Amino acid sequence: MGTNARPPQPHRPLPLLGGLTPCEFMRRHWQRAPLLVRGALADFASPLERRDLFALAARDDVESRLVRKSASGWALVHGPLSRKQIPPLREPGWTLLVQGVDVHDAAARSLLDRFRFVPDARLDDLMISWASDGGGVGPHADSYDVFLLQARGVRRWRIARRYDAALDERAPLEVLRRFTPEQEHVLAAGDLLYLPPNWAHDGVAIGGDCVTCSIGMRAPRRGDLAGELAQRLAETYDDATLYRDPEQPATASPAAIPQSLARFAADALRRLAGRPEAVARALGEVLSEPKAHVWFEKRTTRWRPAAVVLDRRTRMLYDARRVYINGEAVRVPATTRRCCAGSPASVRSTPRASAARARPFAGFSRNGLQPAGSSDRSAHRFERHPRERSRARRRPRSLGGET
Repeated sequence: MGTNARPPQPHRPLPLLGGLTPCEFMRRHWQRAPLLVRGALADFASPLERRDLFALAARDDVESRLVRKSASGWALVHGPLSRKQIPPLREPGWTLLVQGVDVHDAAARSLLDRFRFVPDARLDDLMISWASDGGGVGPHADSYDVFLLQARGVRRWRIARRYDAALDERAPLEVLRRFTPEQEHVLAAGDLLYLPPNWAHDGVAIGGDCVTCSIGMRAPRRGDLAGELAQRLAETYDDATLYRDPEQPATASPAAIPQSLARFAADALRRLAGRPEAVARALGEVLSEPKAHVWFEKRTTRWRPAAVVLDRRTRMLYDARRVYINGEAVRVPATTRRCCAGSPASVRSTPRASAARARPFAGFSRNGLQPAGSSDRSAHRFERHPRERSRARRRPRSLGGET
């Protein structure tokens, strides 16, 4: 998630948060309670016009979905979606959802940057939906936090903390079978609704031409993260110790796994994970992996030391020892890491750093760096390294929900 933007100041009140400082918001509302802000962004307009959003939905490198609701039930079509596949604008009951808009549009990226008071390792993407009158994705609950920002038109949100989690088995997406709202809010352009994880919600467009921006979070499952880390750790783990069992007696149950071998395996796993620096590196590499559909053109020019920026599609993170770009790690001087600290975790801000500070990044054979001020962006992008590993695929989001 390359960006030039500085993160919001933690102790400065933000209109986006209804006058709360980011520190106050995180303490009072984050993963605790919803927040409704009227006029969160004054004179706010959608980052994309409708035709541009529809054009993105037609591309095979963009995640998009079309959801329709009729008397016969729900229907779901995954993109790419040609204009002929999209219903007439006046037809009620449908929604087009386009995910990851921030990696394709500068204005969308700037909007996502406003929420960088949340760690970039947790910030996922900006999804934009267009809905006709009555359009929505049905009542559902998310496993992650979400900010719902109305960009155009009007949408009615019904929400509930307690709900029946049973799903409609006939629907091709995760829709609650029964939903009784506890609160109702009608959002107009510029209004914002924050919802913590596991709050059921149902958003329905009122009057058509309804555009909603959904800023969602990454919430890795512990098992998935453990699997990713184990694969990374195994790549750098070298222990040639062979299993030995000089005390093994003759057995009458040859198919039974020996307890000594089970203990040997458990000890191997403890040793694999018992390397703090290796675990930290693996974590940085896993968390900086871009989405599965993101690729970069191969670099065509030779590296010359200069200030650099990040491509919008690049994810950049750092820790006390290294900087991580698109799943790769490099050890850099503290002065270079401080450049990243100004815009933590996914910055375009090693940018405009001196050539000396940028030089360590020349070691990246494949990433998302390019010279600052470059007019030919494609000529300076780097091909992402296709690791030969199965990566956990994050499920696409609906309008704040999973499918």
